[in-house]
Amino acid sequence: MTQRPTPDAGGYTTLSTRTAYENPWTRVREDIILRPNGREGLYGVVERGDFVVILPLWESPEGPRVTLIRQYRYPIQKRMWELPMGMWENRPDATPDEVARGELREETGIVATEMRDAGLMYQGSGYTTQKGRAFLATGLTQGSHQREETEEDITCHTVTLAEMEAMILDGRITCMVTIAAFGLIRARGWI
Repeated sequence: MTQRPTPDAGGYTTLSTRTAYENPWTRVREDIILRPNGREGLYGVVERGDFVVILPLWESPEGPRVTLIRQYRYPIQKRMWELPMGMWENRPDATPDEVARGELREETGIVATEMRDAGLMYQGSGYTTQKGRAFLATGLTQGSHQREETEEDITCHTVTLAEMEAMILDGRITCMVTIAAFGLIRARGWI
């Protein structure tokens, strides 16, 4: 079944599509496409739900501070420094603000009075449909985390904003979503 290209399809036409793999969090599909030059091609596309990433900003007499998490990431077999982030597969009706507030509380125990939406970002548009929103959380109070079983290894660390930037520059923070959220929030002049 040939699909007609959409107005912004870049001249690509999907000739066929099939699901190659699926679980509750991820679906991988394989599309046979017709490129603008008339040649057929193959695309493997990873479909995942929308995510949020949150920069929790604390005001202190020593200057602004940020809470980072550290957790083991199985696919790359190492612990990563990251901002709190996540998605709600079981609540597709939840707003990004609700997900951001929930993920922040779940992973860190932090509750924010203000959650500012810094904007949209695509995680890896060359292979996945997944997109997310970056949030700046302020007016923070610390409570108890509510981590899921898969998040039990998470540890929280509050560092100065300057230290977080140094961690990005010296390669301790390599999570692209964390770096992109930091850059987006910085570009807005919020930090």
